[in-house]
Amino acid sequence: MQQHEIHRFLERYFHANGCELKASGDGYMTVQLTIEMDKELMNRPFYWHYLEKTGGEPNPMALNLITDQEKAPEGLQGEVIHFGSPRLHQIFRSTRSLAGYTRLYEDRAGFGQQQIPLHPWLGMNVKISYQSNRKKDTFRSIGLNLINGMMKEGFHDELLTLKLTPKIPDLCFTLTPIIRPKSGIGRIQQQLRDEISWESTEWAESALASWKEDRELLDHFYKEVEEKPESYFLEQAALKDQYEPKIEIEIINGGIFYLQQ
Repeated sequence: MQQHEIHRFLERYFHANGCELKASGDGYMTVQLTIEMDKELMNRPFYWHYLEKTGGEPNPMALNLITDQEKAPEGLQGEVIHFGSPRLHQIFRSTRSLAGYTRLYEDRAGFGQQQIPLHPWLGMNVKISYQSNRKKDTFRSIGLNLINGMMKEGFHDELLTLKLTPKIPDLCFTLTPIIRPKSGIGRIQQQLRDEISWESTEWAESALASWKEDRELLDHFYKEVEEKPESYFLEQAALKDQYEPKIEIEIINGGIFYLQQ
C-alpha cells in the first residue's frame, strides 16, 4: 500500500465517521475526533468514565498524522503512519467493526415535485494482499449497478461527492434490483480474480526461485543425516510460510446505495 493510498484511505475513513479534517495537505493531516471516534481510537476509558460520572465537558482529542515524512512540513509533530504502523492496523479493524454494511439513499435536489427513481448499486471496498517474502496491499472501491451490471472503479470517491441519507427522501422511489446482492458480490470478486490473472507473475516467480534456493541449502546441511530431526521439518515449514506466493481478497466493508441516474 503506497503512502498516497494510505492518505486517501484515512481521509475517507475520518470523513465517513463524521470527523473534521482541520488540515490535509501533502503528507499530513490534522483530524478533530468526535466523542465516538475518540472512544474508538484513543484508549481513554478512565477519562470518559470520569466525565460520565461528573458530567464534565467532553474534550475529544485531535490527531496529527504524517503520511509522508518527505512531503510533510518540516518540524511537524505527529504520528507517522505507514502500512506496518499499529495505528493504521487499528483503523483497519475499526473500519470492519464500524462500517461492515450500510444502506443509503441519494438525497434529491433541484427536481421540484418530480418523482425521482433511485437505482440500486452495490458498493464494495476491498483489500487485495500479495504475500510472499515481500508483501504488497492495494485497495479497490468498486460499484456494481444491480439493474444493468455496469461496474465503476473509485466508487467510494464518487459517493463522497453526493449527499446521502439513511432514509429514502420524499418523492423518491427505489427500483427493484435484478441482480441479487449476493450474486453481485460474486461478480465483483470474479472481476478482481480475472484482473489478477492478467497481471505479471514476476513477483511470485522470484519468490519461488528464492524458496527453491533456500530448500536446497537446507537439504545440503542435512544431507548426511539419514533420519531427519524435527528441526528439519520445522525449517521446511518456515520456508513455506516465508516464500509461498498467496493472493488474498478481503472485503473491508460495503453497502447498497440507491442513486439517481
